[in-house]
Amino acid sequence: MTYAHTQKAPLCLLLYGIAFANIVLACAIGGDPVGIYICGGVALFLTLLAPAFHHLTVIDLGDELTIRFGPVPLFRRTVRYADIEKAEIGRTLILDGWGIHASIRGGMVWNLWGRDCVVVYLKRGVLRIGTDDAENLASFLTQRISA
Repeated sequence: MTYAHTQKAPLCLLLYGIAFANIVLACAIGGDPVGIYICGGVALFLTLLAPAFHHLTVIDLGDELTIRFGPVPLFRRTVRYADIEKAEIGRTLILDGWGIHASIRGGMVWNLWGRDCVVVYLKRGVLRIGTDDAENLASFLTQRISA
């Protein structure tokens, strides 16, 4: 019994687009060096950050589940199966959005794209894992924690 799934999404394209818009804005500002530095800095930051959000991979590693964005491995999280109380299919709120952050309903959200997720109830908190394979992930976690 093992699980591995990678969701690909265009979130990185959105970040690249915003970076490009900041470059255009920096050029349009012209003579104001502060504005050019700010827009250029934002563009550089987003250009370096975007490769971390090309895909979201969820992998079973035996006694824990690893969630990681990539291909640049800036953000990853592991969850021990012993810490999971239950898992169920859910949906994130529109306000939850994408990325890694606290949910307005409590707990953390790790989401790349879309609203489908698996809600993982931990001994300490809640984790919402966004995925385009929610049914299989929830089924795998339910089987894994009951074994």
